Amino acid sequence: MVSGVTVSNDFDFNGKSIMITGGTGSFGHGFVGSVLKRYKPKKLIIYSRDELKQYEMEQTYRQKEYEAVRYFLGDVRDLDRLSLAMRGVDVVVHAAAMKHVAAAEYNPMECVKTNIVGADNVVSAAIHNGVKRVLALSTDKAANPLNLYGATKLASDKIFISANALSGKGGTQFSVVRYGNVIASRGSVIPLFMKLVDQGAASIPITDERMTRFWITLQQGVDFVFSCLGIMQGGEVFVPKIPSMRIVDIAQAIAPSVPIKIIGIQPGEKLHELMISADDSRNTLELPDRYIIEPLLSSSTYVSYLGKGAVYVKEGFSYSSDNNADWLDRERLLRMVNEI
Repeated sequence: MVSGVTVSNDFDFNGKSIMITGGTGSFGHGFVGSVLKRYKPKKLIIYSRDELKQYEMEQTYRQKEYEAVRYFLGDVRDLDRLSLAMRGVDVVVHAAAMKHVAAAEYNPMECVKTNIVGADNVVSAAIHNGVKRVLALSTDKAANPLNLYGATKLASDKIFISANALSGKGGTQFSVVRYGNVIASRGSVIPLFMKLVDQGAASIPITDERMTRFWITLQQGVDFVFSCLGIMQGGEVFVPKIPSMRIVDIAQAIAPSVPIKIIGIQPGEKLHELMISADDSRNTLELPDRYIIEPLLSSSTYVSYLGKGAVYVKEGFSYSSDNNADWLDRERLLRMVNEI
């Protein structure tokens, strides 16, 4: 659970046709596994462009009870292929993205094509096929972005939020989930630190000893997506309440006997991550387990969460990894890592 998130408000996937873009990634594996464990969907379509990863994933779900799982090779840059894949689909979870910060800085148009053009293609294909709900995964780097990756994901968020005006009353609902670093996912510093320890490294590289990040486990992220699909109306950005921890404290927890080496902040890297800016506070609501950034564009179908126990945050509020009220200590971090 994520600070009180329960499965009681989850979307009911039974008998539904679901598609996940980028379905062979870390989140995709967690999402697919959880859907199949809890529900009996009509179809669960894995949409991605890497045939090897699809083959490897297929080896995991070969039994008869997984016959609902389908594999669809395609790129979110390809609108025609997306539209073909979405025929008869009820729910789309959009997880496909170019996420590597440095790669995006050196290949900006490739990042734009996947993260921005791809988002627009998902919107067009979903509306064309009458998909009921689309939930797009975002990142803390999309709030007040410093790097190109964050800027493209902010643009993507805006595309999905504004799409509710395009789909019209009774049309596709589009919402966004924004959360922080996933513990032990590919690209996370934790597997890197563990690998360095296994290799007998003389030191652990840290960019800046003040640096902080938000942290969430993969299963917590999946559970949060399930719950957001259950309550979304279209236009919201959902932000879970999750803990922070300094990167240097993570290194010392993973490798207490290995010295730290400060290497300096890398291009496009922030000292602290932000999930809700002060400018967004004017339309941000708080629930016990999450924040909800309400849409600025009015909608005839959107009903505020104020009547559902939510309250507005104070004006000027921001949700940053350095001003967080919830902090991981060594024991709690190691418990989360061991659970994985």
